[in-house]
Amino acid sequence: MTLIKSISGIRGTIGGQQGDNLTPLDAVKFAGAYGSWLRENNPGDRLKVVIGRDARLSGAMIQNLVSATLTGLGIDVTDLGLSTTPTVEIAVPKEKAHGGIILTASHNPKQWNALKLLNEKGEFLSGNDGKQILEIAEKGAYDFAEVDDLGTITPVNDYIERHIQSVLDLKLVDADAVKAAGFKVVVDGVNSTGGIAIPALLKALGVDVVELFCEPTGHFPHNPEPLKEHLGDIMEKVVAEKADLGVVVDPDVDRLAFISEDGTMFGEEYTLVACADYVLGKTKGNTVSNMSSSRALADVTEAHGGSYEASAVGEVNVVELMKKNNAVIGGEGNGGIIYPESHYGRDALVGVALFLTHLAEKKMKVSELRKSYPSYFMSKKKIELTPELDVDQLLVAMEEKYSNEKVTTIDGVKIDFADHWVHLRKSNTEPIIRIYTEAPDQEMADQVADKVIGEIKAIAGLD
Repeated sequence: MTLIKSISGIRGTIGGQQGDNLTPLDAVKFAGAYGSWLRENNPGDRLKVVIGRDARLSGAMIQNLVSATLTGLGIDVTDLGLSTTPTVEIAVPKEKAHGGIILTASHNPKQWNALKLLNEKGEFLSGNDGKQILEIAEKGAYDFAEVDDLGTITPVNDYIERHIQSVLDLKLVDADAVKAAGFKVVVDGVNSTGGIAIPALLKALGVDVVELFCEPTGHFPHNPEPLKEHLGDIMEKVVAEKADLGVVVDPDVDRLAFISEDGTMFGEEYTLVACADYVLGKTKGNTVSNMSSSRALADVTEAHGGSYEASAVGEVNVVELMKKNNAVIGGEGNGGIIYPESHYGRDALVGVALFLTHLAEKKMKVSELRKSYPSYFMSKKKIELTPELDVDQLLVAMEEKYSNEKVTTIDGVKIDFADHWVHLRKSNTEPIIRIYTEAPDQEMADQVADKVIGEIKAIAGLD
């Protein structure tokens, strides 16, 4: 069981001992720290925080604890109930709130939950802000409100509908073209809030929708990370239904993957590539993704006359570099689309609408669209951390081992070879080392990953 404290919030498994897991006491502790930080930074203001959650089983419990803690600090809460991460991000500035909290552990299994913290723009906190909140949490010196100054809770139940309308209103989303294309789409909502939001968006776009695992019960029918090995059901369903494509999201709907009409994966990495291709064809500009993302985005960006740059892993890092470079689209290779015309946050709803508009204009099958892009293949593997592993020393050793290659160390160690790359980094959300590789074919990508894992284990004496 695990509790991970980071600048972006707190994530852990439900149950167990306080301080070792995400228990009710830990939820109160960190909600109190966030609320206290807001009060310190907004002296004299009547504060408001927007809260929403995915459908995981612990969501209602955690939300009750967090909401009660904030109202106890004299902060008003706008309660979106079952929601998505991008919906909360959009709601914060629309509600003129001082911040927001999303209760979700993203792609983690059902025993996990998390408090993901937003600023007044509806964007994830900076590293410095997150550090301040962790310091407040450790001190535990909260000053709660007296009875006449307690906060209130106001339920608002239509923000997913408002979010959908904001997507439909985007200039580059052509609902008429999508409707005219007559698409049939299978949706896997992993029994979370994507099962509410994605079918509703597709129906608003005039799409024929086949729902799979779209009841928001929180009982995930498979591992909720949208990777090929977890998606056998929808891959079969797309073919059986003779659908044009499948749409898969994670529990909080900020990651997006597509299934081609032949039941094959379009590729999470290529979600961003395809959306960027469409946007760059309409709006000249630059792109940004993180260091673990495919080279294909750089290829497509340069073909459109723009420039590409990679940031450290983490949405806040991508957003910071996007703003610096005036990027017209960006995101992460895990299927996270960040489109500034909407907001600076990963948004699967925006990604679906841009992709379908692109597909309607191209008049291609999804598999044909995939073949039109530079072909790279990735391997995403991991090593479970144990107490005896010194991750920093392992990364230094790998950096030294490959010192004759192009090595980047702004986020772990990335080694660029002529025709492939390897990225090693300690996860911020799980107790693992991630090993990402990319190569011209899948066999080579897997072989490179296995070779690097063997080298790491040899250095660590784990053979």
